[in-house]
Amino acid sequence: MNIEQGLLRQCIDKDRKAQFALYKQSYSFLMSICVRYTNNREDAQSLLNLGFLKLLNNLEKYKEEIPFGLWARRVMINTIIDEYRKNKKEKELLEYHDFTDRNDDETLTEVNDAIKRMDVQEIQNHIDKLPNVSRRVFNMFVVDGFGHKEIALMLGMSEGTSKWHLNNAREKLKVMINFSTTLEVTKELKTKTA
Repeated sequence: MNIEQGLLRQCIDKDRKAQFALYKQSYSFLMSICVRYTNNREDAQSLLNLGFLKLLNNLEKYKEEIPFGLWARRVMINTIIDEYRKNKKEKELLEYHDFTDRNDDETLTEVNDAIKRMDVQEIQNHIDKLPNVSRRVFNMFVVDGFGHKEIALMLGMSEGTSKWHLNNAREKLKVMINFSTTLEVTKELKTKTA
């Protein structure tokens, strides 16, 4: 995402046209972040608007030496996490378990091999089917590169619980991917024998 510094200065000066131009230029980038953490587009849109407002209100804190996309991504992820914390119902449903590390190398290898055979949309469809908390932890760890300690702090859980949710997401993805692969093979066999 390449945003001109002049446009950002106009946004700081509360120029509404510049703010709308920034919204249009950054929409797809920010929306792609929000979609990873929500169940539907409406929730993602709501988070995007909240995050963009936070971005505009804190734009004077942005430092030009940092790529704007990285800064905006961080603001959006922090907004998503803040909203997660505010959602008491979901937090009450979260089971707090403390699990020790497990050796997931074999599971990870199987999932990675299956993922290599899939397209991006198919993978995203599987990730979208994960339970909310496990999906958030999976996205934060695998996609956004946070460590378990950071995830635990941001989501208000223990590191062990973060690890459990990551493992839970991997196990569920493994089942979904194996099921999809089995369906594809079955369809191919039916086509060949027909």
